[in-house]
This record gives sequence, structure tokens and C-alpha cells, in this order.
Amino acid sequence: MTKDRAKKNNLSWRNSIIPLSVFLVIAFSLGPIVWQFLTSIKTNESIVAIPNVYLPGFDQLTLSHYSELFARRPFFNYMFNSAFVALTSTVLCLGFGAPAAYALARLRLPGEQLILTGVLVITLFPYILLFLGLLEIVKALGIGNNYLALIIPYTAINLPLTILVMRSFFQQLPKDLEDSAKVDGYGTIAMLMKIVLPMTLPALVTTGILAFIFAWNEFIFALTFITVEEMKTLPVAAAQLGGSSIFEIPYGTIAAATVLGTVPLVLLVLFFQRKIVQGLTAGAVKG
Repeated sequence: MTKDRAKKNNLSWRNSIIPLSVFLVIAFSLGPIVWQFLTSIKTNESIVAIPNVYLPGFDQLTLSHYSELFARRPFFNYMFNSAFVALTSTVLCLGFGAPAAYALARLRLPGEQLILTGVLVITLFPYILLFLGLLEIVKALGIGNNYLALIIPYTAINLPLTILVMRSFFQQLPKDLEDSAKVDGYGTIAMLMKIVLPMTLPALVTTGILAFIFAWNEFIFALTFITVEEMKTLPVAAAQLGGSSIFEIPYGTIAAATVLGTVPLVLLVLFFQRKIVQGLTAGAVKG
């Protein structure tokens, strides 16, 4: 009887500690996001109140920070700039990366291992170290204050990761399917577009979202290569928000800007969450 009770106590303890651990991890992860959202809808008096107002009442809520954000700055332009640059670089990454990954997965290329090693090294290389070199290239080509100044570096930085991830998925596809397609008269490009890529859609979505998030959130290149106000991206615009004087920090407006910058990414991940899960799990399981 004593052993049975001990086993029951152990099972009860395990059943309670696991949900508690999950709750603590979720609270730790979502806590800053919730706090930022509450800051964006609290009045200025509630934001600077001591002690802190953690759960504001209805009389302490306002949407003035959001309206002020669009009234003071061309915030729609910033969002469009970020979306255009991120989407264009993502499409280019997939457009160049998928065929390159297929070639590395299926063709016997001379120096294939050397090419893969180079791609892996570039993936691990801190992109911030490329800053001065890219700055000189942008100046030499005269593409400063141009979308190309961001699209080209973002594409180049995300391309190696796209190639590595897509190559692993192409290697898992049965080669007999491609042989059958060739017998049916499909060329390499037609087979890649109509048969192979649709089968790797989860991988395309996963790598595409990773590339999009990087381009959407990138700050250093966007801050340096774009100085024209109407062409700035969202992270740069949010970082440069100021108050009515140099002594004022508009916490509510900054919080509203960060919320608006995060919402599109959250919606994107929620919309494609099933494909993302399939892409992440398929890479670890061989059929």
C-alpha cells in the first residue's frame, strides 16, 4: 500500500509540474508582448504612474497613441516599405534558392562538397560584419535611398539558408517520381515547377517566412542605406520616434509602433502555421 501511494504521489506531482512548467514558459514568452500592448493602450498618466498600473481600468485606456502615430508620421508608408522589401527579397530567395538547392540535391556537380561547405560557412557568418563592404558597394553603385539597397543584401544573406533547407527536402523526395515524370515527357524546369515544388510547399513556406521575418525586422542596413523619410522601413521609423521635446520619451507611441510592426508577422505565422509545422517536422523524419 505504501508503494502504491508513493507511485500515485509521483504521478500526481508529475501531472501537476508539467502544466505548471508550460504555463511559466508561455507567461515568460508572452509577458513582454502583453506588457507592450497594454502600454500602447494606456493613458500617459497610467504609463508613468508609480506604482505601475499592470491592469488598467476602462478610464485608463485610450487609442490616442495609435492615432497620434499616424498623424505625426507617414506610418502607412513605413509599413508599405517594409512589406515591399521583405516580400521582394523573399520571392527572390525562393526563386534563386529552390533551383540551386535542387541542382545540389540531384546533380553530380564538380566540387559539390566545396560548394556546400561554402554555403554553410556563409550561413554561419555574422551578417553585421558585411556592413562596411556593403556600404562601399551601395555607394559605388549609387543605389543609396533605393529599395535595391535593401533587397539585394537581404536576398544575399537569406539565400544560403534557403539553399540548405530546400536541399534537405529535395533529397527526401523519391527519385522514382522524377524518373516517371521524365518518361512522361516533362523537362527539368517543368518537372520542378509542376511536380517537385508543390510537394515541397511546407519547406517553401517555412524558409520563406524565415526570410520574410529577417527582412521585416532588419535595422542596421535599413538605418544606413535609407535616409529619405518616405522610404524608411518600420523598425527604423519606430526607433526614431520622439516626443514634443528632447526630454520627453513617448512610451505609448513607441509601444503602438512596435505592436503594429509585430501584428503582421503574427498573422502571417498563424495563417501558415500548419505548413510551418509540416515543414519543421518533415525535415527531421525520412519517409
